[in-house]
Amino acid sequence: MPSLDVYRKFGETAEAAQLIETELGTMLLVARCDEEGLFENKNPGRATDILDSVNRHTLGQLFKDLKNHAQSLDALEDLLLRALQERNRLFHSFYRKHNFRRNSDEGRALMLGDLEAIHSVLLEAYSAIMKLSGPDLDAMTNVKLPKGHFPI
Repeated sequence: MPSLDVYRKFGETAEAAQLIETELGTMLLVARCDEEGLFENKNPGRATDILDSVNRHTLGQLFKDLKNHAQSLDALEDLLLRALQERNRLFHSFYRKHNFRRNSDEGRALMLGDLEAIHSVLLEAYSAIMKLSGPDLDAMTNVKLPKGHFPI
């Protein structure tokens, strides 16, 4: 069934949005734990409270809260705002906008093109965020990726 390509691409694009949320969440968790000195003075209860708070944030809330904690995000503000808009469009209006296009080859082609554009913006933002916090994904080659579930 050709419409499966649309659903597959939607899933890949949604994954990119979640990767951004996860990385920004990690950055906020580290910033808040550092501010409270939890790396030097262990307090598992407080650390759990911070983690629970971060996990309740939406992408927009993560971005807003991180602006108060990480000056390095200022250079990425336009890109992150665009990624936030595209993420919200993906999850809140993509199928409503495209409506019954999934029922034709031409419509599915338009949907796939739109998903590719959203995915591109999200991956660009994710790559830029990762460069701030660690690995340069664009420079990584010959990396053996894990294949199983890694408990978090």
